[in-house]
Amino acid sequence: MRRGFTTGARTGRNRGLAVLAAAWLGASTFAQCSPAPQPTPEAPKNAWAGDLKPTLTIRELMEHFIDPTADFIFDAVVFDQTVHGTTITAPANDEEWAKVERGGWQLAEAANLLMIPRKAEPPNARTTEPPKPGVSAPELTGAEIEAKIDADRPKWNRHAEDLRTAALEAIQLVKARNADAVIDAGTKIDHACESCHLEYWYPGDRKAVEADAKKKVTFDPPRGASTKDPSPKPAAPK
Repeated sequence: MRRGFTTGARTGRNRGLAVLAAAWLGASTFAQCSPAPQPTPEAPKNAWAGDLKPTLTIRELMEHFIDPTADFIFDAVVFDQTVHGTTITAPANDEEWAKVERGGWQLAEAANLLMIPRKAEPPNARTTEPPKPGVSAPELTGAEIEAKIDADRPKWNRHAEDLRTAALEAIQLVKARNADAVIDAGTKIDHACESCHLEYWYPGDRKAVEADAKKKVTFDPPRGASTKDPSPKPAAPK
């Protein structure tokens, strides 16, 4: 009786092990036959902007935000050369320098606004007459600008990043209170803007603009020039 019970227990145990082995073999075979998991595709750049609702077109963003903000840098240091000499107008205290720095930060942040997909211009924004047949329009239309941006948005984003880089460089020079270098930084900002305009706004003018730039005579202001008129004023007539 005891012997029979032992034999039956062993037989049941062997069957259990056989079932487990079959289950393991089936699971292993299924895993080998199943396709390998595919990597999650990387989200396209600017996908985060899909839910945003911009209130300004590119043209309006330029007119109401970027252009006025850039003037904080462009107008920070001014050289005025007359027959009496050179006069420099520059920030004179921390408050005035802070105003210039604030404009630099706003301009740098504006690069992100440019990367948000938006319309190029408001409807019926152009009032100019259509070009004559066979003559290229001086400026691209809003639809043409949008098509060019959408065809290569990374390129558009690089132009925006160039503006941010130039603005951040200007900020460091403003912090250093380097009036002479701020002018050079303003030139780099202007170059970043003009490069973008020649690509998306008036590309037909590229050759003329580049040729004109070669003809211009640059003026390097004297280092350390006085901010006051150094020449004596003529005596008032008696």
